Amino acid sequence: MSRDDAAPVEIRPVHEDEYADWLRSVNSGFLTAPATPSPERVAVLRQWADLGRTQGAFDGGRIVGNFRSFSQRLTVVGGADVPADAVTNVGVSPTHRRRGILSRMMAADLGAARDRGDVVATLISAEYPIYGRYGFGPCASVARWDVEVPRAGLDPRWSAPDCGGRIDLVDVTEVRKHGPELHERLRALRHGVVDRPARWWERWTGQHPMPEEPWKEPFYALYRSPSGEVEGLVAYQADGTWHDGKQPMERATIDDLIALNPDAERALWHFVCSIDWITRIRTDYRAPDDLLPDLLPDPRAARIGVLADWLWVRLLDVERALSSRTYATAGTLVLDVTDRSGLGGAGRYRLETDGPSASCVRTTDEAELTLDIADLASVWLGEVSADRLRLLGRVAEGREGVVERADAMFRTARRAWCPDVF
Repeated sequence: MSRDDAAPVEIRPVHEDEYADWLRSVNSGFLTAPATPSPERVAVLRQWADLGRTQGAFDGGRIVGNFRSFSQRLTVVGGADVPADAVTNVGVSPTHRRRGILSRMMAADLGAARDRGDVVATLISAEYPIYGRYGFGPCASVARWDVEVPRAGLDPRWSAPDCGGRIDLVDVTEVRKHGPELHERLRALRHGVVDRPARWWERWTGQHPMPEEPWKEPFYALYRSPSGEVEGLVAYQADGTWHDGKQPMERATIDDLIALNPDAERALWHFVCSIDWITRIRTDYRAPDDLLPDLLPDPRAARIGVLADWLWVRLLDVERALSSRTYATAGTLVLDVTDRSGLGGAGRYRLETDGPSASCVRTTDEAELTLDIADLASVWLGEVSADRLRLLGRVAEGREGVVERADAMFRTARRAWCPDVF
């Protein structure tokens, strides 16, 4: 029987009694395990899954594709946030690829997200070529830094922040108390950061460890300002390497570092670099323009070990997305947005802003700047300039000077940063 004669693959939400098989499909696609997860693991993961947003592709009684989404909040330029459709657990069996299965699951999910009123869809892309086809654009890159502590040039006698604050080692109870509020305050300061719901903190602090994945409690330290307010948190672990069995030369791995201001950030990095025996540090996923190198006397002690695209965004409601953020300068811009995916959003839009506030509406005015919806997402969150896209042949000007005007409006002081994987 040819492929054309085969029964069509059905795309639909999974039922309760199909969830374990759906997880097996996820594991097979990500090459983590060919077997169905244990009942204990299934039970934990089931608590986080909305079956109405958990799709399966069924060939007869077998699941050959998987797709899940959940509600999220994404901070945009200026500190406001928008409702997002976070996409995860995406895969198609190697026996069923190139049949449009992912396209059908994506169309169903994005259509439902648009109906719910979500402004954007988000995901962390495992492979670069896949999601641009659906109108997603890379919007926040990450860097992982490696620090040679002896080279950093810090005074080994360091014991307290220069700004007059203090750092305290704390237990997990204090982290559960202060961590969620700290992260929410960070979200208001940095575009690209996404929310962390209660279940995130429960898992990250070991309240609900994943079966078959033993949880190791990291070391935690809080930074308090001179007034006593908690303004920073670092979580780190250390390995047990001894050089020739004589000299301890351990590496600290940063699990998370939240800092609400430069004083907190400097104090926490200097603290980690001052811990006895620590000679190397590997950071968590930081922004490419992170302050870390320049907080050290010798910035060359910190080098980027990993630099990669990370958060991808798909605009579902162009008008609300462009109206939600602030702009560097006042101005007006008529955008002609194309959508090669055909999944919605194409059209002509007039953006007007006085800087702090903006409005975006559909228009029939003559287009000044033409670009794809995926590229608009990257410009919207400040990841790339319109001029760079013009040089790449991905932006067309309706009249001379429009690209410069667009870049003046969309410019951001810092790059977007998303510290989380989902």
